Amino acid sequence: MSDPRRSIPRTDAVLADPRLAGAMARLGRDAVKRAVVAAQAQARAGRIGPDEVADAAVAGLPPGATTLRPVLNATGVVVHTNLGRAPLSAAAVQALGTAAGATDVEFDLATGARARRGRGALAALAEAVPAAEAVHVVNNNAAALLLVALVLAPGREIVLSRGELVEIGDGFRIPELLASTGAVLREVGATNRTTPADYAAAVGPDTAFVLKVHPSNFAVTGFTASVDVAGLAGFGVPVVVDVGSGLLGPHPLLPGEPDVRGALRAGAALVTASGDKLLGGPQCGLIFGAAPLVERLRRHPAARALRVDKLTLAALEATLRGPAPPVVAALAAPEPALRARALRLASALAADGVDARAVPCVSAVGGGGAPGVELPSAAVSLPERYAAPLRAGLPPVVGRIERGRCLLDLRTVDPADDTRLAGAVLAACR
Repeated sequence: MSDPRRSIPRTDAVLADPRLAGAMARLGRDAVKRAVVAAQAQARAGRIGPDEVADAAVAGLPPGATTLRPVLNATGVVVHTNLGRAPLSAAAVQALGTAAGATDVEFDLATGARARRGRGALAALAEAVPAAEAVHVVNNNAAALLLVALVLAPGREIVLSRGELVEIGDGFRIPELLASTGAVLREVGATNRTTPADYAAAVGPDTAFVLKVHPSNFAVTGFTASVDVAGLAGFGVPVVVDVGSGLLGPHPLLPGEPDVRGALRAGAALVTASGDKLLGGPQCGLIFGAAPLVERLRRHPAARALRVDKLTLAALEATLRGPAPPVVAALAAPEPALRARALRLASALAADGVDARAVPCVSAVGGGGAPGVELPSAAVSLPERYAAPLRAGLPPVVGRIERGRCLLDLRTVDPADDTRLAGAVLAACR
């Protein structure tokens, strides 16, 4: 008898299938060919028939040209670093599409001459914080601090409280970041208490600036003392404030969270912040402050290496000018509405045989912002065994485990996604 593997279709013959030929325009030839080769291997192993190769190849195609997958964030962490921090608004997503092709990011269409790069985003940022004489954007908040130290403190001292020697994640620490620029760190005070006298004793001719870092991913309580921005502004040297989380102005739910406007009004010469946290925009570092200092930062050679691309500028401008982004909406979601959604979803799932319950829970701000702040919320509670199949589903759903149950916290799920969330749970049940 002839070997059935001889009838396995050739690669070029399978690629001629209209479904695969169409997929090449979306995924590229190499990705489609890999799916075909994998299907042929299944046929050679006897797991499928030769006439099933094309179908198997179509089934094995990746969903897109990127390995990144959209996820439903049901963790209750509003700004989840591992899930990409702030989800962008619809306006920002549309702006990304606009900026993806040729665009006037650094060109004046009226004159035909070169123009200020990202002038629209910079204008929107300046309008959002009128107290700032000038603004600048780099690729993240760590880059903003790095640039400030490179420009203002090479070979000079940066005075910093020991209670603000923050590790910002994945082993990166602000003191080491600053020291890498050639600046000398002058630590003052103790972990829990730093007083005006500590700063006064440290500030001298070698001081480049006093740095105040918001410990945005931890809180020190008990026998504590610290000096606010206004208290630091009287020492005769520039005060640089890292507010971290990107809050431009006060927020009623986050009364202890420092904001850019408040820091500038209190006397800060420069303020740095993140764009992809409480602002709800793309990853970037925002710099606000005195015009002469910001201009020095902008003209430093390192500024070129730290600049953002046109996609970031477009998304930032749309975040600032457009409707409230998802982070802002999630923070403001009223608890009664969350409870009603949880009851509705749990009832529908229970009717389909799922062990689902509506339960109260507590959400977190996350993303290195507002440590210790608890946001009352509501969740759909499922057996713990649902967690893994939910993560493996389409769409993947990421919840959290509490007391042996998998909680799907609705504060971080867009109400428009409730139907998709229910469908994902039913698929995991099956």
